[in-house]
Amino acid sequence: MKKGILVTADGEVFEGRSVGADGVRVGEAVFNTSMTGYQEVLSDPSYAGQVVVMTSPHIGNYGVSEHDDQASAPAARGLIVRSLSRRHSNWRAEGSLAAYLASHRIAAIADLDTRRLTRHLRDRGAMPVAVGTDADAGELHRLAAAAPRMEGQDLATGVSTPVPYRIDPPGDPVGRVAALDLGMKRDIGRRLAAQGLEVHVLPAGCGADDILGLAPDGVFLSNGPGDPEPLVDQIAAVRGVLGKAPLFGICLGHQVLGLALGAAAFKLPFGHHGGNHPVRRIEDGRVEITAQNHGFAVDLWPLTGRAAPPKVGLAGPELLPERAVGDFGEIRPTHQNLNDGTLEGLRCLDIPAFSVQYHPEAAPGPRDAVGLFDDFMDLMGLSTRPGGR
Repeated sequence: MKKGILVTADGEVFEGRSVGADGVRVGEAVFNTSMTGYQEVLSDPSYAGQVVVMTSPHIGNYGVSEHDDQASAPAARGLIVRSLSRRHSNWRAEGSLAAYLASHRIAAIADLDTRRLTRHLRDRGAMPVAVGTDADAGELHRLAAAAPRMEGQDLATGVSTPVPYRIDPPGDPVGRVAALDLGMKRDIGRRLAAQGLEVHVLPAGCGADDILGLAPDGVFLSNGPGDPEPLVDQIAAVRGVLGKAPLFGICLGHQVLGLALGAAAFKLPFGHHGGNHPVRRIEDGRVEITAQNHGFAVDLWPLTGRAAPPKVGLAGPELLPERAVGDFGEIRPTHQNLNDGTLEGLRCLDIPAFSVQYHPEAAPGPRDAVGLFDDFMDLMGLSTRPGGR
């Protein structure tokens, strides 16, 4: 049994048992509050460059299945758990989580005090950490302290598909969508195809002409990792598409759309990562429990000419502007995070475009918001195939 050590950029040391690859990995530590879905989390391209700390104490009990992978290889650099299951039991399982970690060379530590680590990240913010074996705490601290912060990093290009590909729906397609891959999860493609759509997935570097050249009924902007501000080419591509085709964005795609409209983006203290985030629909007050994974958020206040009000007490609608005017007309906030009051969705009133900050396809997580794919179909003037939802 090898000892595993995690050291944060500000010098906190955590020890446990190594259950993954030998060596040292460096990445931004974030905590995820999901109770299940560890395989989808590890393989979600949105976790590129990050070390995931699971707050649920017992991880690995149902094993892994190839169908649950959200990409061809995991993007996360490390996994930290309190207790790794010694054996798994599930009719779908094709192997253990421990074997999965080893085969993909993921650094992982078990028997670590994840409560203390989570409180540290909550209080001090997400930060670089170094995770490793065969290295002392001093060396790991030097590596963590020297690691770049997530701000300013274009990680989406590195996890995007290198070549275009197509996902066909079951039966004849009812429409065609161009999906800009900023780190798109497999379940998103499956969900779009289940709606009856022929999905053309494009590399992150494609421009507006490439997208519109497919004559799509709509354009989809995917999830992905990192800071949206360095994605200047993608923002320019979206600006070239807006008003010419209906558009739907999620997660990083929501942030890219916001920047294309002229809004601002900012880094959250420790991000939103998990499957239990409450989101209020501003139109009717209904609350949805959502799956989220992002470290940045969109700010519409700069488009109003007013400063954002301070948050006092519970998050209320007053923390978001009622309307804003961007480069493509009026924008309305549509969803709000009830934990911190940040923007979780927007809709353009003068062009056909909307976006949300969370994952309506879940994988893992609740399916409260899966109806947003039907809203996208409505925006394109298409009928959802029966059974698509």
